[in-house]
Amino acid sequence: MRIAVDFTAGVRQYGGVGRYTRSLLRALAEEVARRHGHDALTLLWAGPPRITPPADWPGVRTRRLPLPERWMTVLWQRLRVPLPADWLAGGADVFYSPDFTLPPLARARAAVTVHDLSYLLHPDTHFPPLRRYLERAVPRALDRAGRIFADSIQTQEDLHVHLGVAPERVEVVLSAADPMFQPTPRGRINDVLRRNGIDRPYLLSVGTLQPRKNLQVIFSALRALVDEGRNLLHVHVGRPGWLYEPIFTALDRSGVKDRVRMLAASDEDLVALYGGAVALVFPSLYEGFGLPCLEAMSCGTPVIASRAGSLAEVVEDAGITVEPNDAAAIGSGVRRLLDDPEFRADLVERGYVQTAKFRWDASARQVYDSLEALAR
Repeated sequence: MRIAVDFTAGVRQYGGVGRYTRSLLRALAEEVARRHGHDALTLLWAGPPRITPPADWPGVRTRRLPLPERWMTVLWQRLRVPLPADWLAGGADVFYSPDFTLPPLARARAAVTVHDLSYLLHPDTHFPPLRRYLERAVPRALDRAGRIFADSIQTQEDLHVHLGVAPERVEVVLSAADPMFQPTPRGRINDVLRRNGIDRPYLLSVGTLQPRKNLQVIFSALRALVDEGRNLLHVHVGRPGWLYEPIFTALDRSGVKDRVRMLAASDEDLVALYGGAVALVFPSLYEGFGLPCLEAMSCGTPVIASRAGSLAEVVEDAGITVEPNDAAAIGSGVRRLLDDPEFRADLVERGYVQTAKFRWDASARQVYDSLEALAR
């Protein structure tokens, strides 16, 4: 079986779908090599790359598409030019897209991952042109796909309720934390904190700067904690995304602007930042999965997350869950973590147990088996 994959997100997107694509495809490459022992997996991508394409994955070929990402999207999705992606890959039995949409194909069977339907459920949090594009392109991909993957039961249900996709057509494939996310030596943590000017306990948030991440509620919780004498910072790790201007307006008005740090950290530094945090605070308005929660728990860091979307499904009883806009509940969770060492230690242990349920190698085996059945 020859598999071709649209790997563009893996070389263009730092977080979210990009991290998912890199982690799943690395594990899938190992699975393909174990079963085939030769080049049966081709990664296709449109550049220029922001992240170096893989050069040492076993049995993998990489091919750069002839035009940049924007122009390939225009040709495939807007102009509907019939330039088959499986032909550009040198031939394939199955073509898999881990990023919502499918290109035109000559003969390969198609599989696609839909991570969430936030563009439908929270349209005001999306850049309007992107939202309109997804509203057209995602249903077309679902109609053509022989296999549909979703990150969570929540997304599987959303696909049924909002787009009429029969649940039996959707296979839930869980994400996982990359193995690099693990407890970090204190010396390494201190080095990273010192380099970034972090000189006191801090709350951490992670994600692309965009409205759905709901950072304003963290500013409100931090203000209340500071007003009662808690000497805390809020550190956010994530690059600018879209519609983020109101976030900075809210920060200017929060009264705690001097206690908020916005960083674009490397993955290596992010591991240390997780390890040094009082908690990961993740009050998202909606998530199809919520990978930072698993990353934090893998590093031994407690999680305070909203119950929105799939987050309660991912966190279960291994973290503190709150309503997305409940700043008081976030503050209560932070106080308990600071004042009750036994509670904190129990959450850390629960986190390790929870993250063990999510493994990229298991997800890769599931995807391979599904693609193999599709090819047959």
